[in-house]
Amino acid sequence: MNIGERLNRKGDKITFYYDYGRGPGQRPSTGIFIYVRPKNQIQKNHNKQALALLEVKKSEMTIDEQATGSGFIPMHKFKSNFIDYYAAYVVKNKCEGNRHLEGSLAHFKKFLKKEIIAPVDITENLCKRFRQHLLEKLSGETPANYFSRFKGVIKAATKDGYYRYNPCEDIAAKRNPSRTLKANLEVDEYLLLLKTPYFNQEIKEGFIFCCYTGLRFVDVFALAWKDIKDGKLTTRIIQAKTGLPVILTLHPIAQSIIENRRKLRRTLIDKDKIFRLPSANGCNKGLQQWVNRAGIQKKITWSCARLSFSILLQDKNVDTATVACLLGHATTEYVNKTYKRHRPKNQAETINQLPAPEQVPYFLNLN
Repeated sequence: MNIGERLNRKGDKITFYYDYGRGPGQRPSTGIFIYVRPKNQIQKNHNKQALALLEVKKSEMTIDEQATGSGFIPMHKFKSNFIDYYAAYVVKNKCEGNRHLEGSLAHFKKFLKKEIIAPVDITENLCKRFRQHLLEKLSGETPANYFSRFKGVIKAATKDGYYRYNPCEDIAAKRNPSRTLKANLEVDEYLLLLKTPYFNQEIKEGFIFCCYTGLRFVDVFALAWKDIKDGKLTTRIIQAKTGLPVILTLHPIAQSIIENRRKLRRTLIDKDKIFRLPSANGCNKGLQQWVNRAGIQKKITWSCARLSFSILLQDKNVDTATVACLLGHATTEYVNKTYKRHRPKNQAETINQLPAPEQVPYFLNLN
């Protein structure tokens, strides 16, 4: 392994680079330099330590070359902090429109309550406790989704030589069905909210826009002018089958909100956000104040907009495949499990379809 050196423009430092050849990109920097004429003891010490580090790097590169094609993995390839490995895996494997991988890492840090953990400390027992942590803190499909991503990280680490046996292999991901149904808005409540004034126009219009598009809070929070064109919304959600983003035709009410936003802005820049919303917590507090003012006796959070969007479409006999597509789902699984309410369209009319008393001999005999 050859390491070259070059003098910088000022002539006061020598920098070092890996010499793989004469082609473009074949001389990457090592990130190490030394002073040409050290002025004091600090710079002399720097030179001594830099040259020692350079020898270490040369040794590591030599071992890497010798290990090529063999089953041996050099020790310097391993990260001493598993959180660093996890974070690097997230960066390389995260998917646009899907935040399960990032969420699993965030909750793993919350579970550990520290930023450093050695790979050897990731045991089967720790994996079980992390799964329990997810089940206690989250509901619905989220615990299963996050733990499945965590298992993927452990599986990759096992293949990378961190573990002889996968400590997570025999631990199944579990979902945590909510014991209470999340509230949704009915048609009359939609109309009531539209008529009820609220001092925070950003929250009001942002929430109504979600009710008519099915967007999540994170999506409307990041929504920019470049995402709206010719009455259509290009979402950040990528369809699994086509690899293309979901495109929604805007409802007239959603279009009127966009037009109102345009009038409020003096200049429109593509990357600028359409809604200037506070934090998720602040939005939910403001939303509940507005709901209470409208006289709606329900606990409504921002996620209820997406749920209501799905339920009211299905009430109008829109098929679940179409609803799933509008929500950005590849299948109807989540529409049937999460974004649905099983109920008759007209309860009284449905019950009246049952046999009447005059049609049942038992009741005729009683009279």
